[in-house]
Amino acid sequence: MAITSANQLELLQTADAVAREKMIDPELVIQAMEDSLARAAKSRYGADMDIRVKIDRKTGVASFSRIRTVVADDELENHHAQLTAKQAAPYLDDPKIGDEIIDQVPPVELGRIAAQSAKQVILQRVREAERDRQYEEFKDRAGTILNGVVKREEYGNLVIDIGRGEAVLRRNEKIGRESYRNGDRIRCYVKDVRREARGPQIFLSRTAPEFMAELFKMEVPEIYDGIIEIKAVARDPGSRAKIGVISYDNSIDPVGACVGMRGSRVQAVVNELQGEKIDIIPWTEDQATFLVNALQPAEVSKVVIDDEAGKIEVVVPDEQLSLAIGRRGQNVRLASQLTGLDIDILTESDESARRQAEFATRTKLFMDELDIDEMMAQLLVAEEFSTLEEVAYVDIDELLAIDGFDEETAAELQTRARERLEAVAAAALESARALGAEDSLIEFDGLTPQMVEALAKDGIKTLEDFATCADWELAGGWTTVDGQRVKDEGLLEAFDMTLEEAQHLVMTARVLLGWVDPSELEAEDTDAEDDAETPQEENTH
Repeated sequence: MAITSANQLELLQTADAVAREKMIDPELVIQAMEDSLARAAKSRYGADMDIRVKIDRKTGVASFSRIRTVVADDELENHHAQLTAKQAAPYLDDPKIGDEIIDQVPPVELGRIAAQSAKQVILQRVREAERDRQYEEFKDRAGTILNGVVKREEYGNLVIDIGRGEAVLRRNEKIGRESYRNGDRIRCYVKDVRREARGPQIFLSRTAPEFMAELFKMEVPEIYDGIIEIKAVARDPGSRAKIGVISYDNSIDPVGACVGMRGSRVQAVVNELQGEKIDIIPWTEDQATFLVNALQPAEVSKVVIDDEAGKIEVVVPDEQLSLAIGRRGQNVRLASQLTGLDIDILTESDESARRQAEFATRTKLFMDELDIDEMMAQLLVAEEFSTLEEVAYVDIDELLAIDGFDEETAAELQTRARERLEAVAAAALESARALGAEDSLIEFDGLTPQMVEALAKDGIKTLEDFATCADWELAGGWTTVDGQRVKDEGLLEAFDMTLEEAQHLVMTARVLLGWVDPSELEAEDTDAEDDAETPQEENTH
């Protein structure tokens, strides 16, 4: 069939119909038709030729043109689509590189194979345009809730019809005891929208904590208006959840607003989540108070937070232990997700036993190292002395404040402590030299003999070795592996060295060795001071 024998307006009508059906720009369909006709023409006139087709947007008439481009003599590769300036002289006045010669060619007859090929080109371009349209439409819907209809199930995953496309609710994103049949209406959270070769992929979830937060936003106008904010959500999908909320209006109770009259608001969320029990907790910047609220209904006796380790220790009455932990550890696990900290729960008897063990250990330390009786050692521990260094170098008035300690006793204790520390340092220095530690490391300011010994035991024997260490190798730290915080033991961590101290020592060693310009070190110190003076926003979970 020749293009000229067909109704010229039929092309435009077809393009318009396809565009309306697929909800894409008609111009994209016409361009696809032009490309398909150009490909058919190349199969007729030669693949090396540059054949272009232009469809008039008003009349539908398709014009076929052969394009030849003027190129430099040494760039001439395709004689059918290129020519030199000399060759173009008969056709153009003063031809220049980049000029084009356009010749009209007769329309082609579309045979069966050519017509099929043209159809495939058009369909491919239309599919690509439809995919782009879907991606642009849904990419900004990530983080929102969509309503859809269950279309089919594939290997446990649900394919959801969301109107202008399909989305996938994976098996692990469904609430455990949920089951759906084809045609059921479903509400899901848009977790991710990805552009992939097979088209945009829209991934849904009903187990994401954000799904619950969005449901509350829909049910509680104060959350939608920003008067109440959801600060933290933790879920055990289908079973139990905890949500931390805060009100920026003192006249509005955030918990009461989320519960609603006779529990109407929270019940609507519970019904959507298949009966999932929801604890609504007032959020506060004080982590300890927030955690005490989060562990309800269990009572908490004491909370100890270790910010550096990212851990929190909670002491509860003995009879409250099972309530605080919850069934299969659910209560403490959800509380941990809310705070972002690892939580250790101890009973009062466990904590008492641990304190007694620490008291006995420190008492024995002072008895052995200072050669004093048990009562005097216990007095030191009771006054919170824990190391020989504290006894040796504390202001003597602090020792005199202990009942039964006079000036002679306090002075004798400090003398013994200092002599013992000197003896330990001398032994450590001798051991370090025996291990091969060199004077460059031993004499480095900031390292004690005990530190040098510990480094030498790990093969760090020179200042050059020390300068190659990372700060965390010395001070220790924490690494997150598969969502779990793992402790990295530092070589000098036992000496209470911080990351900042380790970094300063390493940089100082590099300056001494000439590896780093001292001015750079001074600049970093200045920046650190500026950062310290600038108030930092507290991280909240």
